[in-house]
Amino acid sequence: MHDILPADMPYWQLLEKTVTAVFSSYGFEEIRVPVLEKTEVFTRAIGPATDVVEKEMYTFEDRNGDFLSLRPEGTAGIVRAALQNGLLYGSPLRLWHAGPMFRHERPQKGRTRQFHQAGAEVFGAEGPDVDTELLAMGERIWKRLGLQNIRLELNSLGNSQERTVYRQKLVEFLSAYSKELDHETLQRMQRNPLRVLDSKNEKVQAILENAPRLPDFLGEESRRHFEGVRRMLDRLNIEYTVNPRLVRGLDYYCHTVFEWMTSDLGAQGTVCAGGRYDGLIELQGGKPWPATGFAMGLERLVELVKQAGGVPVHWPHVYLVHSGPATQLEGFAIAEELREAIPTLRIVCNAGSGSFRSQFKRADRSGAALALVIGDDELDQRKVTIKHLREQVEQESMSREGLTAWMEHWLGEH
Repeated sequence: MHDILPADMPYWQLLEKTVTAVFSSYGFEEIRVPVLEKTEVFTRAIGPATDVVEKEMYTFEDRNGDFLSLRPEGTAGIVRAALQNGLLYGSPLRLWHAGPMFRHERPQKGRTRQFHQAGAEVFGAEGPDVDTELLAMGERIWKRLGLQNIRLELNSLGNSQERTVYRQKLVEFLSAYSKELDHETLQRMQRNPLRVLDSKNEKVQAILENAPRLPDFLGEESRRHFEGVRRMLDRLNIEYTVNPRLVRGLDYYCHTVFEWMTSDLGAQGTVCAGGRYDGLIELQGGKPWPATGFAMGLERLVELVKQAGGVPVHWPHVYLVHSGPATQLEGFAIAEELREAIPTLRIVCNAGSGSFRSQFKRADRSGAALALVIGDDELDQRKVTIKHLREQVEQESMSREGLTAWMEHWLGEH
């Protein structure tokens, strides 16, 4: 787990602001759910035979004897909240969420045990149009952030009956190579055979070259759904690659699944993933209801935003320098007047005492572009002195009455 320090916050704030704006522009409403849930919320949804449940969840027994878990992902809790609060079974419901998730994984670059995600979920819409809308929304986020080297891969998992038949054929195929497969792959083959498809083991991938392909087992309805997604993506000029080995690590996915990946982050190349999960609401105790969504890893996106550059650092615009108690008092009043008149203006008032020399050193270290100086002469004449700290511009004296207009004009130019 890690701290997010002030130097990184401009990147996080830019990312959060962008994600919020894009979600809102598509009519999504924010929902916030607890980070701690009853363990059964996740075991029912994610599946007991997954690595997330078996190895990675932070689970403990509380004083009442209930088993609780820190959320390892966001969707299960959103579904629980939607069911408990009667939000489903009407018009399509569009929700977005963001916050910390927790998995006891081996920490590495781009993967920590507390990590942050933002996600979007749509309930009550079963057509390919909503799947495509999510994909368009993701592409818009990358565009707004100025991220270019992100590629989209997608696949169809079909329905549960089609996957059952495919699993059997896949297991039959892999069983013939059981002596050549590593222990982890053999375990996956028994618990969740589809996970073998995204193995990082090169030898396993070589064996899979001749394995049955999931698309060959899809029925007409599943094919039509996937073709509908592809047709709409083509119309929107969104580039993608169909990857027949793309699967999801959680049991509740069906039909369209997708990932956005990059080669700019080393091994942790997936920045956003999701798909359709029409069976999850029934797993959580509700009536069958279609659903689709995605989640993006914010730490990884922050790293990409850093690499892209161009994020404004939130230095103060103005550092206010004073000569003593009386001028400090007047400076505080001026600062409050400016904040009231220009809400976007960032002002730091010198804290405590200090000579002009020491205060100007603090002003320089703060990164401020301007110093507003209130000395005894300025106090007597109801003026301020404006000193440019980053530009070769002569300092100037300004009346208190004209200061706000001058500052608005300067801010508009900078």
